[in-house]
Amino acid sequence: MSASARRTALLQAAFEVIAAEGMSGATTRAIVAKADMSLASFHYAFTSRDEMLHELIGYVIENQAVAAFESLRFGADLRTAIRDGLQAFFEVVIADPGHEQVMFELMQYALRTPELAGLPKKQYAGYRFAVSGLLETAAADTGASWLLPVEDVARMVVVITDGITLAWLADHDTPAANRVIEFAATSIASLARPAGVARAVYPLISATRSETP
Repeated sequence: MSASARRTALLQAAFEVIAAEGMSGATTRAIVAKADMSLASFHYAFTSRDEMLHELIGYVIENQAVAAFESLRFGADLRTAIRDGLQAFFEVVIADPGHEQVMFELMQYALRTPELAGLPKKQYAGYRFAVSGLLETAAADTGASWLLPVEDVARMVVVITDGITLAWLADHDTPAANRVIEFAATSIASLARPAGVARAVYPLISATRSETP
């Protein structure tokens, strides 16, 4: 097994252990047992458990971003593209609720662990980076332009998806979540100027953008 394949297998095993046992059960021994590897294999792939947890965040975020990118329907209007991205994310949540539970648990664990103090910031920076890419792609394809810095719009999207996820994990009310997605798509799309529409139509948001440092 190549070093890259070994790392990927250990990351997947770590994710599955955390989903089943929580962070308290995600010991190095439990992870290598799940991956059917030796402790030596783990230390060949990662210098420490903390390094593995940092990489696990990036691994999961990347897979989420890929799912959202694949959902974009090029040629669709901006609102539809945004809705499709949100829907793709939500379908990941429905298909594997433990996936998002692990991400929330990782963040809470890191907030309580001094050695992992930078992990939550990295986690959410990764979310915003992935969403920014989606927003830029959707705007470019539809000829629209964002009236606020795309990083600000991405932060709003991340806050919305967190809310949708937590609410659904609590009540599993899929129709309600879909209604929120429709509302969110309309709200987010309103932060962009469609192709061919003059800036004067959006004086307030445009002025806000020009004053943003």
